[in-house]
Amino acid sequence: MAVFRQALARGEPLPTKELARPGSPRSLRIRSVPPASPRPAFAGHARLRRTSPIAHYAVAAALEALGADAARLRDGAFRLGIVFCVMSGSVNYSRRFYDETLKDPATASPLVFPETVFNAPASHLAALLGTTAINYTLVGDPATILQGIALAADWLLSEQVDGCLVIGAEEMDWLTAEAVTLFASQAQTSDGAGALYLRREPGQSPAVELRAVTDCYSFSNNQSRALAARRARAELSAAGAQQLLCDGTQGVPGLDRDEAAAWEDWPGARLSVKRIFGEGLMAAAAWQCVAAVDALRHNNFSAAIVSIVGCNQQAIAAQFARSEYRVGGRE
Repeated sequence: MAVFRQALARGEPLPTKELARPGSPRSLRIRSVPPASPRPAFAGHARLRRTSPIAHYAVAAALEALGADAARLRDGAFRLGIVFCVMSGSVNYSRRFYDETLKDPATASPLVFPETVFNAPASHLAALLGTTAINYTLVGDPATILQGIALAADWLLSEQVDGCLVIGAEEMDWLTAEAVTLFASQAQTSDGAGALYLRREPGQSPAVELRAVTDCYSFSNNQSRALAARRARAELSAAGAQQLLCDGTQGVPGLDRDEAAAWEDWPGARLSVKRIFGEGLMAAAAWQCVAAVDALRHNNFSAAIVSIVGCNQQAIAAQFARSEYRVGGRE
């Protein structure tokens, strides 16, 4: 979090690196997670020795979000739910498995296949933490992260869990990086993970509360992306100079247009995480949420709104607030 916070404070796009594109002299440019140094202790866990990078990103973010509560899980007295949100998933191993299969099906490694499934990282995380509580993987466009947060809130309100991790993660491969450029050549892809840890705290006043998550508005023949973005905003009509907007714009006009139009008259401060960290798909959506909550903990904002207009599925928004403030919105 310290490095994340510093990068946001500098406000400068992170450096990129070249990623080889097999069969082509043209390389792709991405913002990737630098190798961990020193190697994290969790990497030696039996479930993580041969896993795809996305699992390591998710575990690292989850452990930092949990903090001291990670030690409460082993005896089973604390029920921790997990909502893992993803769009591309373990694309490195998927590409490797299909590459081996196409070259010679007889020698394609069956050891690779388990890492190709979408819920593998959530399974590895639960095994490492030793939790057997409810564990879901949601697959969708980046707006799905807020559906995951709403689901976690539902589990907490219905007392199915005592706490819940909501994680958004992606790993980058030339397949994903090139696919993004087909729709927006200026977009800068990236990978990594972000995690929020939600808890029920009866009788206590937490520093930051989840106040509202809007309905999700799907894109369809009857509802354009622009209209969906406006409808999501309309559910969170309260606005003011003391509120922060964490939007998903990234400086690419074709991608930003609909969301920018929906929030063009926003009177408060804005924070656009993707302009610094790049288009990390579900990970970037998680970074928006993390940035919103962190800003409320360390700055004098009364509330923070996260707006996510997904790339191909839906628009949705959420509102977090410091507990001493009461702000408008739909719960």
